[in-house]
Amino acid sequence: AYCYHGQTLLASDKCGEAIRSLQESEKYFAKAEALCKEYGETKGPGTTAKPSGHLFFRKLGSLIKNTLEKCQRENGFIYFQKVPAEAPQLELKANYGLVEPVPFEFPALNSHWTPETVAAFDLTKRPKDDTAKPKPDEEVKPLKEPDIKPQKDSGCQIS
Repeated sequence: AYCYHGQTLLASDKCGEAIRSLQESEKYFAKAEALCKEYGETKGPGTTAKPSGHLFFRKLGSLIKNTLEKCQRENGFIYFQKVPAEAPQLELKANYGLVEPVPFEFPALNSHWTPETVAAFDLTKRPKDDTAKPKPDEEVKPLKEPDIKPQKDSGCQIS
């Protein structure tokens, strides 16, 4: 988040804050990289997972490094802004690109659905129906198929 926030700050010509944000991003990335390598070396059922070798993780490291170098280079000969001691605060509430969720409400119950009506649907109290027994299958008599021989003179022509 600090990496992408630093890119946004650089785009809005706040190079000093962008450098500090990217330095914070570099610090957290180093900590995450150490944890990923430790996780990859542990014994157990998850040993096949190597988070530090994941494509996103590898790209993020080079993105942080390249963006930080770009910010430092541009601040050195274009902006000349002071790098703050504290990292800039991240905006945790997105204000664009997201739709506000509509709260779900159950519709009102119809007046016909009373507790007595619902209790009437108890399947354990259904009547025993002896007439629903399956009928025995009747014997299927074989049919004699007509003897059809292929004919050459069918009357069809292909032109």
